[in-house]
Order: sequence, then C-alpha cells, then structure tokens
Amino acid sequence: MTKIRGRARALRKAVTAESFRRRYANVGHLLSGNAATLVIGLFAVALTARALGPHEYGILALVISGAQAIDSFVNFQTWQPLIRYGADLDDEAHRDELMALFKYGLLLDMAAAITGWMIALGVTAIAGFLLGWEPAVYATVLTYSLVLLFRVNGTPVAILRLAGKFRATAYLQVLGVGARLIGCAIAFAMGGGVFAFAVIWMTTQILSQLLLAFAAWRELRSRGLHRLDKASLKGIRARFPGIWGFTWSANFSLTLWSSAQQLDVLLVGALTDPASAGLYHIAKRIGRAVQQAGAQVQAVAYPEIARLWQAGAIRAFRNVVLQTEMLLASAGLALFCATLLVAKPVILLVAGKAFAGAAPLLVVQMVAVTLVLSGSIARVALLSMGRERQIFGLVVLSIALFFATAALLIPRIGPMGANIAHIVLGSVWLLGLSILLKSGLAQARREDERAASSCEQSPAADRCADTLRHDAA
Repeated sequence: MTKIRGRARALRKAVTAESFRRRYANVGHLLSGNAATLVIGLFAVALTARALGPHEYGILALVISGAQAIDSFVNFQTWQPLIRYGADLDDEAHRDELMALFKYGLLLDMAAAITGWMIALGVTAIAGFLLGWEPAVYATVLTYSLVLLFRVNGTPVAILRLAGKFRATAYLQVLGVGARLIGCAIAFAMGGGVFAFAVIWMTTQILSQLLLAFAAWRELRSRGLHRLDKASLKGIRARFPGIWGFTWSANFSLTLWSSAQQLDVLLVGALTDPASAGLYHIAKRIGRAVQQAGAQVQAVAYPEIARLWQAGAIRAFRNVVLQTEMLLASAGLALFCATLLVAKPVILLVAGKAFAGAAPLLVVQMVAVTLVLSGSIARVALLSMGRERQIFGLVVLSIALFFATAALLIPRIGPMGANIAHIVLGSVWLLGLSILLKSGLAQARREDERAASSCEQSPAADRCADTLRHDAA
C-alpha cells in the first residue's frame, strides 16, 4: 500500500510539473488542428468519392499513392537529424552551427524533391508505354507529379518544432485542407472528372508546403538565422559527429517503413482492381488521419526527449516516454471502440452506398493503427539514444512480414488482406520497440551505476556526486 501511495504522489507531481503542462498544451494545439483537418478533409474526400464513383476514385487513389510512394523513397526526413543535433544548440552561442545544420537539411530536401520529380517522369513514361495509357491518364499523372517538386518540408518542420511553434504547424494544415474542400466543392458542382480533382489535390498540397516553408522562414528571420546561403558547410561532419550516417540510416528506415504505408494501395490495385483500391483508400484515409494524431504527439515529444537524453536526465527521459506512450495507447483504444460503433454510418455519410464495403476495412485497420500509435514514442526515444541501427533492423523484419502476408492474403480475400498484413506489421513493430527500449534503458542504468561506483572512489567524490545527482534530476 505504501508503494502504491508513493507512485500516486509521483504521478501527481509529474502531472503538475510545468514541462508536463507545456507539453500537453502543445499536444492540444496539434490535436485540435488535426481534428479540424480530419473533419474538413473528410468532406473533401466525400465530394471526390461521390463525384467520381469507386472506379474513377480508385484511379485517383492510385495516382496519389504512386506519388507518395516515390516521395517516401527519396525523402531524407531531414527533421530527424536536425532535431537530434539541434535540440541543445543555442541561437547566440551556436549561431554558425545552427545555420549550417539548417542549410544542410534544406539542400538535402531540395535534392530529394528534384530527384523524386525526375523519377516520377521516368516511371510515368515507362508505365504508360507498357500499359498503353490514354493521353488523359498521362496528363493526370504528370500534372499530379508536380507536387513532388515542392516536397521541401523536412527542414521547415524541424525549424518550427525546435522553436516550439506547434500552434502554427497545427493550424497551417487547416488552411491547406480548407482550400481543398472549396476546390472539390466547385469541381463537384461543375461535374469535374479525375483530372480536375487531381489538379485540386495537387494544388492544395503545394499550397500547404509553401505555407509551412513561409512560416519556417519567418521564424528564422525573427531569430536572425535566415541567411542560410551565407552558412558554411565546411567540416559539417566534424561539427556534428555521425550526422551523415544518422541521416542515411533514418532515411533507409523510414523509406522501408513508408513502403508499407504507400505501396499497399498500389498492391491492392495490382492484385485486385481499381474499385477495390478505391474502397481500401477510403478506409485508409480515415485511419491515417487518426494515425496522424500520433505523429503530432511525437512532434511535440521528440525535441524534449532528445534534450533530456543528451543532458543525461535518464529518469526524466523515461517518465516522458512512458507518460506519452500511455496517452497514445489509451487514445488508440478509445478510437478503436468508437470505430466499432460508427464505422458504417461514417462511410455511408462520407462516400455513399457505393463505398459501404469500406466499413469493415476501416474497423480492422483501426487495430493496426492502434498498434502503430502505441509505439510511435518508443521509436523517437530510441533515435535519441542513438539506436537507429537497431530500429532499421526491426523495420526490415516488420516490412518483410507485411509484404509476405499481403502477397499471400490479398489475392485470396481482397483488400482485407492488406489490413491483416498491417496488423502483423504493427504487432511485430510494437513488440520489437518495447524490447529495444527496455534494453537501452537497462544499459543506461548499468552505465550510471558504474559511473557512481567510479565516483565513490574518486578523490573529488563530493563534487562528483553532486554532478551525478544533477544529471539524474
């Protein structure tokens, strides 16, 4: 009983801590923006689906998923190394380092954007020739691929997250999806086809990217860090040891992970038909909107987690990770229970009777979303601990099992096979992350104990002990 009371007091202390309140105030802003984006986005999806029907909506879904798949393969996800190496840098004391770091990320983003667009052009030419596409299909694919040229979002995201500008990040996305809804409403009223809706989705995604880049530029300008063209990249690897390896490792890891999130629609379309891909995409749009909530919480927690680990505050690091994981797991479970009750009415309301078959897909997909949601904070915790190689190995295993399951089940049971494959992926992913995190924390404790033992034998034992106590706070 005494132990239980002690834990209750510790929990109350954590809940009233200033950092806890600030963290979840930021989470509140992001989730509010995400909720508004979800609602407005569902109206846009509803208008698109009702205007096009399952077959043509499936074609649009394949075009969008193809561009997203290319982006996931070439995108460096530069926000990860920028946050990890920039979390403890100060504007005044480390001005040159910060500017070099942001320039490094921006150049990688630009190179990835141009490469992705060129790959899209090549893939379109080859696929069109082999499959005998009509000119209208060429026009749709080539037009939508322009969105890849503007996918320079990793560095702006890192800048805003490091600055704690989560409110701006949250509500900028609402403007982009709001513009999409207006465009879809106009196209719906005028009887627009696949090409018209592809142009609308492409244009509004570019608008969102430009708004994000402008907000990041304004933030840098207010801090006197906006002249990135003057920053020197000479010796960048010496100034930030391991940054190049971390960048590539994080890129490979997320590229593989994204392959399951982006190629699944294409896989369903290839192994079944466009109409089935359309049903699957409708369910996935709703499920992924929920998963984005986890990404928003991760966005708030990552800079703080990285700073705590670099400061050696292991206990505080563990508490933040556990608190946030419990929040996400509880939210995921609650959303799954809600989905059981409202999946079919929501699908009918959003897309109409033609898409009723997407309701059971949505229910099963929410199981996979809950699993992935529960492990999202453990992943960034392991990145902060320098365990990117172990994460990469776990990603390889999880993705291999996903594609094996999908290839086996989709031809037999259709789109539901892709959802079951996602559950397999999420289960292996969550279990593996839990094992890696537990192992990493145990190793950190052993190292602290060895440091404390060495400290006791040191001639300056009192000063050493004071330092250790400060680090553990």
